Amino acid sequence: MLNDPRFTAEVELSIAFHDIDMMGVVWHGNYFRYFEIAREALLNQFDYGYRQMKASGYLWPVVDTRVKYRHALTFEQRIRVRARVEEYENRLRIAYDIFDAESGQRTTSGYTIQVAVEEQSRELCFVSPAVLFERMGVTP
Repeated sequence: MLNDPRFTAEVELSIAFHDIDMMGVVWHGNYFRYFEIAREALLNQFDYGYRQMKASGYLWPVVDTRVKYRHALTFEQRIRVRARVEEYENRLRIAYDIFDAESGQRTTSGYTIQVAVEEQSRELCFVSPAVLFERMGVTP
């Protein structure tokens, strides 16, 4: 599954002026926004973006995340952000890599973990709901 292109999405972005700090490098919080943009593209591939998640009766909050910097990103730099599903059975773990679009050099990596919560009861699901498997086209 890890090498299946259906479970990977990639977006290209340009670093905006408002994303940088006083040193001219991307403010650390914006890396998570770049992850979010790629995650949304990935989930939309399954027709299970945030609107569809809510409509199916589940909320999927991010409960854990990590970012690891290798090289700073700067104003107007073009980047590619790749999101890849790593786990989906009990939680949705998505790995990310950010690459300089020109050189292909990896600048950043990280992950997010989302868990399903039944919207009505607010109960945490210890197994991902069947709708996720259906949308991804996998069997539990």
